[in-house]
Amino acid sequence: MSEDEARQWVKSQFDVSRETWDRLQTYVSLLIEESAHQNLIAASTLESVWQRHIVDSAQLLKFLPDDGQTGRWLDLGSGPGLPGLVVAILSNWEVILLESRRGRIQFLTRCVQELGLLNARVAGCQLAAYQPDGPSDVISARAFAPMPRLLEGAARLADLKTLWLLPKGRNAQSELDMIRASWQGEFQMKQSMTSDESKIIVARSVSRRLPRRLPRKEKTA
Repeated sequence: MSEDEARQWVKSQFDVSRETWDRLQTYVSLLIEESAHQNLIAASTLESVWQRHIVDSAQLLKFLPDDGQTGRWLDLGSGPGLPGLVVAILSNWEVILLESRRGRIQFLTRCVQELGLLNARVAGCQLAAYQPDGPSDVISARAFAPMPRLLEGAARLADLKTLWLLPKGRNAQSELDMIRASWQGEFQMKQSMTSDESKIIVARSVSRRLPRRLPRKEKTA
């Protein structure tokens, strides 16, 4: 997918008004500009930002139920705002950008302000310190943590209705295998449209498996 094809895909898949398009372009400019000062995205992807980052983030919206639902979207380790800021620009979801690193918190705050995003806010803290007033409807995490550590830390922020959208690389299947003994739910592996090696884990009804009870030994007379 070329950069022109990536831009056209976004325009064709979403209701992109002129204001929305201007926000996307401004965000891309801010992302490239800030990447000269801190390592937000890999230098090798600077010339393919639309394909590697914007489309890669926007495609997550295609895994939502087609019922017009909106609600709270929690983006873990949002970093440069991927996918959280892209989701906030392209939708009406209330997006919380959870990030603990100071430089990235400052960048996310600047983006929210300069883009005029009323449906996005930055939660500048560690995951363990984040205390919401209820479960999230969607949780996303792009390059945040392996599945065992991610679920261990974030399960308290979800309920059985929460939709998990987790972009992963070539080790996606092995990460899923690592949690099978401890976690249960509906886990699906979807192909990313931006890379043959990338997958997206789509999960619902995620909960911790209860430990197996050992059979009671009968007392002998």
